Amino acid sequence: MKRNRPSGHDTWAGCGLQLFSDFDVEAIHNNTLEIMEKTGINIQSDRTIDIFEKAGADVDRQKQIVRIPAWMVEEAVRTAPGKVLLAGRDPKNDVILEKGRVNFIPFGTGVTVIDPFTGEYRHSTKKDIEQLARITDYMDQMDFCFDTVIPRDVDPRTVCFHSFEGHINNTTKHVFVSPEDTKSAQVLIEMAGKVVGGKENLKSRPIITGGGCPISPLTWSEGLCECLIEFAKAEIPFLLVSMAMAGGTGPVTLAGTLVTQNAELLTGIVLSQLVRKGAPVIYGSSTTNLDLRKATATVGSPELGLISAGIAKLAQYYNLPSFVAGG
Repeated sequence: MKRNRPSGHDTWAGCGLQLFSDFDVEAIHNNTLEIMEKTGINIQSDRTIDIFEKAGADVDRQKQIVRIPAWMVEEAVRTAPGKVLLAGRDPKNDVILEKGRVNFIPFGTGVTVIDPFTGEYRHSTKKDIEQLARITDYMDQMDFCFDTVIPRDVDPRTVCFHSFEGHINNTTKHVFVSPEDTKSAQVLIEMAGKVVGGKENLKSRPIITGGGCPISPLTWSEGLCECLIEFAKAEIPFLLVSMAMAGGTGPVTLAGTLVTQNAELLTGIVLSQLVRKGAPVIYGSSTTNLDLRKATATVGSPELGLISAGIAKLAQYYNLPSFVAGG
């Protein structure tokens, strides 16, 4: 079992950044609830709309809009676990996500690489995944494996399966996977279950975390809905990552973007808890601002750091484990 050093938020030992007062956080939360209940979320999955409607949400099937009442959000936040185990294939690499602990993970998903041997700029391959998994496995600074690149030398319909195989055969650390729909989520859960001796063992020792991104602003695709449902049913962690762009797919103000992406993420929290109370879920963001001159996402900008700090603060407010981009 691995527990990294506390981040120092409680004692202010080390470096910290306080963007918001408690009043500010409450304001973001209350405005989020208003958006979820009055404006609603575009849900592109009939199965998911059924779940919300049965639970008491107001739905407009023709427009695929679900309006989620505040009480439903508050209940979901209460039942979502504040502590989550991300198991490694080797128990020495087990990690507990809990308040005050900071861990690190490589990010993705790259589609090209500079070949380390030839210097060639080329498409990424499954071999690259295997090599990167071994590097991540070796590095004490990295606690998990992620789809740093995708294998572009396999059938596109099987990318997530090859990615998982490339990782799990070359690391003893926890692996984040990227299912695309119901079937791929089920297959990835089945594959991970084979590694640990069955699906029941996977519940107690989840060696994978599923993941996916809402479509900003305020939209949940059918694929993301279906993947989250399958992982919640299996009681396996799922990472929700908003990738809004302030000034593009989100309000130009950082506080406004935090409100809309909070609505997107809390929608996933609610869905996971409606499927199975206590299902582990991670509150995440790779949101940044839009470069208005070049119409590109400025990943690594100062604004990204500010938004990530805001997301961490909101996750603490909800007592949820968080995941943020570092640049």
